[in-house]
Parts: sequence; C-alpha cells; structure tokens
Amino acid sequence: MPASVLAGLIAVAVLTPLAVGARVWYQARQDERPRSDAIIVLGAAQYNGVPSPTLKWRLQHALKLYRDGVAPAIVTVGGKAPGDNYTEAGAGRAWLIGKGGVPASKVFAVPVGRDTLESMKAAGKEFERHHWTSAVIVTDPWHGLRSKKMAEDNGIEAAASPTRSGPSVQTRGTQFHYIVRETGGYLSYVLLGKSVKTPSETAKRIHIDPSADPADG
Repeated sequence: MPASVLAGLIAVAVLTPLAVGARVWYQARQDERPRSDAIIVLGAAQYNGVPSPTLKWRLQHALKLYRDGVAPAIVTVGGKAPGDNYTEAGAGRAWLIGKGGVPASKVFAVPVGRDTLESMKAAGKEFERHHWTSAVIVTDPWHGLRSKKMAEDNGIEAAASPTRSGPSVQTRGTQFHYIVRETGGYLSYVLLGKSVKTPSETAKRIHIDPSADPADG
C-alpha cells in the first residue's frame, strides 16, 4: 500500500472521531426550543413506578418546556428491564400527570425500547398516528446529537433541549467520558445501524436511593 494512501487512511481514522466528538460537544451546549408538535422524554431508570433521579430531572425539564408553550403534548418513551413491573414510559407519564399536573389527554406513553433506537422507532410510529412531524427531545446533553439523528431517521423533525443536572455533567472527567462514549455511539449507529447499550446511570438498580430524587419542579 502506498505511503500516501496509508497516511490518508490514518488521517480519516483519527480525524473522523475528532470531528464527531466536536459535534457531540457542540450539540450538548445547545438548548433548542422551537415550537413543536410534542416533547419527547427519553427513558431512564424507574423504581417500582417511581422515576429515578435521572428520569425525574428529564421530566421536570419537559414539564417546564410544556408550561412555556414549546409543545402542546409530551411523549414519554422507554420499556422495562427484566423483572420490572413498570415501564419507564409509564412511570414518566404517571409523574407528569400526578405530580406535574399535565392533563392525561396531553401525555402519551410509548412503553417500548431498552435503547434509544428502539424507542425512537416506536416514537416515530406514535408521531405518524397523530400526524405529528416535529419534536423537542429531552435527554442528557451528550446524547443530543445521536438522539436527534435517530429521531430524524424515523420521520421526526427533531430539536434537543437537554437537562443540565445528573451524573453526566458532574465533572470534566465525567463529561469527557460521555463525549467519548457518544462519539462511539454515533459512529456505531451511522456506520452500522446499531445502538449502544443504555448508559450505566440510567440502567443500574443499586447505589441510588429513590428518596434522593430532586425536589419537585
């Protein structure tokens, strides 16, 4: 193989992840709130029907967007882990209605998916059913780029308004970890059509006390 070709391949292998990482970082810093058909809240862990701190932060943020008039409806997504009695989507919907005061007719649960891709495919079908085309996605900052891409590939014109609380934004080291992880996740999806596993902070059922949930918003 000619040295110039090898050098070009090495440059692509190095520069492509760097470029995607920069996009992940840039998207994470954006707070996009265009008037949309619905707000999508991506799932995170729940404890016997009670949202985990990570999920509750997302729900509180979605509630604020709803109250600010960003969208007239909220869609919660996410299935359940083996052995669970409740889905992430169902726990989120119940919280928005019971704690957030959102009318039940304005909150739609899509209890499908143990990863973002599965959930976005199901959300796309829900949007088709309602003849919706646009959404604002609520998730962690570093997940914005990948979730928007998956939503758009399932027929949803997507924006992202991330939460600013939770494990993924605690320290610079943690932030770097998530940027690297999401860079790999984005490339895995674009190149192979695969979704990476659920982030550990949304999947673990230990070391987190539901009573430590943030205060109601």
